[in-house]
Amino acid sequence: MSGRDKLFNQISTTPSGHALWEAVAAGGAVSCAGVDAAGWAHLAAELRARTGRTVVLVVANLKFQETLQQDLETWLRLMEVDAPARFFPDWEVLPHENKLPHADAISERLETLQTLAGEAPPVITATVASLMQCTLPPSEIAHRTRTLRLGERLDPLDFIEWLEAQGYEPEAQVTARGEISLRGGIVDVFPFTTPWPVRCEFFGNELESLRYFNPLSQVSREKIDSATFAPGGEMGLLRHLKDNPRATLLDHLSDDAILLFCNSDAITEAAAEKVMEIPPGDAFHVEWTTLLARMDDRNLSCVELHELADERADLTLEIHSLEAFRSMERRAVEPQVVEAQRREFFAQLHRWRRQDHSVVVLCNNEGEQQRLEELWREYGFAGEDEALEIAQGALSRGFLFPAGKWVVVSDAEIFGRYKVQRPRRLKSRHGSAMRSAFDINFTEMEEGDFVVHVQHGIGRFQGMKVLPLSGAREGEAENGHECLVIEYAATDPDNPPPKLYVPVSEAHLVSKYVGAGKATPSLNALGGKRWIKTKEKAERAVQDLAAEMLRIQAVRESEEGFGFPEDTAWQREFEAAFIYEETPDQEKSINDSKGDMQRPKPMDRLICGDVGFGKTEVAIRTAFKAVMAGKQVAVLVPTTVLAQQHFLTFAERMADYPVRVDLLSRFRSKKQQRKTVEAMAAGAVDVVVGTHRLVQPDVKFKDLGLVVIDEEQRFGVAHKERFKQLRTHVDVLTLSATPIPRTLYLALTGARDMSTIETAPQDRLPVETIVADYNEQLIQRAIRRELHRGGQVFFLHNRVGTIYTMEQKLRAIVPEANILVGHGQMKSDELEKVMTAFINGEADVLLSTTIIESGIDIPNANTIIIDRADRFGLSDLYQLRGRVGRYKHQAYAYILLPRHAALLADARKRISAIKQYSSLGSGFKIAMRDLEIRGAGNLLGSEQSGHITAVGFEMYCQLLKQSVARLKGEKVKPRIDVETRFDFLALSPEQNTGPKFKPTAQPRKKSPEITVPREEWEWNEYDEVVERAEEENTCLIAPAYIPLDYINPPRQRIDVYRRLAQADSREALKALREELRDRFGPLPEAMEHLLIVSELKVIAAGKAITSIMCDNNRLKLLRNDEFISLAGKFPRLKKKTAGPRLREVKKLLLAL
Repeated sequence: MSGRDKLFNQISTTPSGHALWEAVAAGGAVSCAGVDAAGWAHLAAELRARTGRTVVLVVANLKFQETLQQDLETWLRLMEVDAPARFFPDWEVLPHENKLPHADAISERLETLQTLAGEAPPVITATVASLMQCTLPPSEIAHRTRTLRLGERLDPLDFIEWLEAQGYEPEAQVTARGEISLRGGIVDVFPFTTPWPVRCEFFGNELESLRYFNPLSQVSREKIDSATFAPGGEMGLLRHLKDNPRATLLDHLSDDAILLFCNSDAITEAAAEKVMEIPPGDAFHVEWTTLLARMDDRNLSCVELHELADERADLTLEIHSLEAFRSMERRAVEPQVVEAQRREFFAQLHRWRRQDHSVVVLCNNEGEQQRLEELWREYGFAGEDEALEIAQGALSRGFLFPAGKWVVVSDAEIFGRYKVQRPRRLKSRHGSAMRSAFDINFTEMEEGDFVVHVQHGIGRFQGMKVLPLSGAREGEAENGHECLVIEYAATDPDNPPPKLYVPVSEAHLVSKYVGAGKATPSLNALGGKRWIKTKEKAERAVQDLAAEMLRIQAVRESEEGFGFPEDTAWQREFEAAFIYEETPDQEKSINDSKGDMQRPKPMDRLICGDVGFGKTEVAIRTAFKAVMAGKQVAVLVPTTVLAQQHFLTFAERMADYPVRVDLLSRFRSKKQQRKTVEAMAAGAVDVVVGTHRLVQPDVKFKDLGLVVIDEEQRFGVAHKERFKQLRTHVDVLTLSATPIPRTLYLALTGARDMSTIETAPQDRLPVETIVADYNEQLIQRAIRRELHRGGQVFFLHNRVGTIYTMEQKLRAIVPEANILVGHGQMKSDELEKVMTAFINGEADVLLSTTIIESGIDIPNANTIIIDRADRFGLSDLYQLRGRVGRYKHQAYAYILLPRHAALLADARKRISAIKQYSSLGSGFKIAMRDLEIRGAGNLLGSEQSGHITAVGFEMYCQLLKQSVARLKGEKVKPRIDVETRFDFLALSPEQNTGPKFKPTAQPRKKSPEITVPREEWEWNEYDEVVERAEEENTCLIAPAYIPLDYINPPRQRIDVYRRLAQADSREALKALREELRDRFGPLPEAMEHLLIVSELKVIAAGKAITSIMCDNNRLKLLRNDEFISLAGKFPRLKKKTAGPRLREVKKLLLAL
């Protein structure tokens, strides 16, 4: 037996372990007592290692399943067992709901079934509910699964037809699992069982290329040799099965599979509850008794695990919890008590080692391991042979196996950190492909939207229209010119308002209008002067704003501050101990903030990020850095509940280190507050979290180094003035969930230190929003669904007067739920008890007023029900909805309206907007929709809002960015604006129908060829060049636009035209060419020509040329209002076809 086997396979070496293996080998049911929950995952991993058979862990609910899955993955890796760990979830929708399960749940289910059909037997975690739910039988899965390999011959249309039969949905663009798209010879598919969507490119009927692509950018990632396409769903296909055999996961298991029933009493209870939910005769579920009978018929090995000792059990396998040695129920807050408890537990570890026990400690990561080794030495246990056996891995709890003299300790026991074990985010394989949260697409225009045309001002978008070609016969309109139709203000009351038809090739001149107030903008008149004046006025205001911002920055630069030292070893350990994975934006914000602290100037950085995107961790790390330098930290928050939340978070994160964290809010008695204030003045408190109480005159610090302000916009004017004074002396870090759009962020970065956290944490799903009339059945279903998966519910009722009446109603609707009530008028200690109980998972439903709005973070609460939503503003609703969906489960927000609210048009509009923007990080879109750009209002002040309203948001941001750059003396790069006119190119289908000029067939006198070396060309510039003979164009007319059969959806066509117009370098055009080739297939001639024309514009702009014209074989280039000539004549173009002729123009331009 290898050293690793000796270390981890301890159960196998004992008589009780042997007895269990023999019982399993014999088959049938066996009961085993005395096995604590902490040892279940290890037992399953050891069973798989010993037998090589499929092992299924069956648990009562989702919460247990997740914890087990995490532990199981750790043990399989540590024991080097080559077996996949699969998670088999239930659908999470109630049987009678007419609703499809989330795509990720289907994906994990199908992945498990596919693995069972493969070579390596897996270890599976499943709940009672997931076992009872039907799935496709093995024969059906085999029939509906197909593998494609490179070089295979297949008609793309047949392939699409087959995919549709498997339940895949056709879309214009593939962005989610279960979708397909066909463009020419390219088929995009997002199967349920692959990490990324697959792009199949056919040449005729041959599969020429297979590659994964990013669903966000639509650009290819890596090439693959084969791809397997699983069924495109589960429930939908089950409905269409003629003879539904009601197969379950059991039907996919081999006869030698082992089932471990973890806590069989809880499983029986969960099964009974599930049976109550299932309507009689339901075709998608099998009763638990039927399943047990099927297991008996097949004589499957079933092991019932009981936590308590039981004389009636067939076997007893003593695996004990470490709770007796390190209680995790109530965690002490006082640092001295925490330290004493930890020291005592370390002494216990030392005693076990002296008693010849094998002690293995599991740490989450290297940072924790370093800190553990440090503590072990610090407590004096690191003798000659006293090195601890440490492994890295996530484990929920440790356990003791007395028979094998084996102790496993997790980080939870070592650091006493997790009061409630927090679920950990798993690294999603395509999590990084989440849409950037604040990337607003100003091209997303719906009919009736207000838009801004750069030259003509604000109009109303009336949709797309194909203008018939001049001279076209009736019925030929589909070959016309595609245009965006914009309606402007009527100047004559007797005539309809004028319309502007903007060709799609000029779509870059139009953007969606977003204002900064509730007023509707007035339309500009075509050809009027008002737009030009408005634009100029906004430009002047923007210059003033930019100047003021730069002045503030200069004042701060001249102030002397404290330069913090480089990161210490403890800082690195502390950061490495973060149990989640940082998003790239979060990491950048942390590095920027710490960099600011190290400079000898006062820091004033603003961190913007949507609700739950990880701003608090940035504050925690900067606070720790300040404490390491011997400074004190003040954390200011707007509400008492949020102060309590932050206090617990800071204390939990810093529990491993000698840092004292304290709280100053009304959750503390007067006596406690006085003690804290005295300790702060004496320098005994390192970090203090508090409400506005912190800025009162009696609060003094011994050596304040950093102030963290959370949700600054929620403090009053007087408090803000106090913050301004602080800013000139100490480092200030401001956190704001006010979403700042990307465009405004870029415009402001030149004048203020800002960081945005745009990317959502991985594995987060958008919140599903259900808008409905108040309905008790709906409330009952929503609460029961959440309780069924072991979660918690926020029920928001914003009227203290009737909140207890609502509590009685809820108790009648869901009598089994444990309900707590919390509101702002409760006594502070009562409210603290309520909030702490809910955070600790001791209650199922929190019925409260809007006290939950401010930043409270409970990952286990994934359903929010908002009563009388018509009384809330849109941004309030958005903040409230952000309280759920903080972890990887599908979260639900129920927005309930009273029946008479149907009359309130405004409320309805707000509600439809919140439903529309359910994607992650759509806070800014919400603000846009509500036309209250809270980000702009808070940062720029009300005066600027008027200018945003006048010119529209995107235009305002462009002006601001240019002003900041100009004032800083930077060169403002203008948008490329080169006029082009080629008489041999048709820039729209209309021109393409004109006559084709062909070279004349008459023999011509050959002119002697003169070769001039390129370097020695002489260019002359004349005001006007007069030429005698008129020549005819000798080049065939060719198309240069986006053909409809290449890119068909109007939105995609507009996007490509816009990107062509905005490309300011040849590299950008090259990248666009590669992307088009990748997404839409080989470029047609018309597209190639259009790209070369764009490249000519970029080259010409670099040479200060404002116009390129090709007229009857002559090239006319205009620079500084003068034509350029060669030896007194316009250069002659000799090529007879469009492609070579464009390259000829390019060569001449490059020679300039």
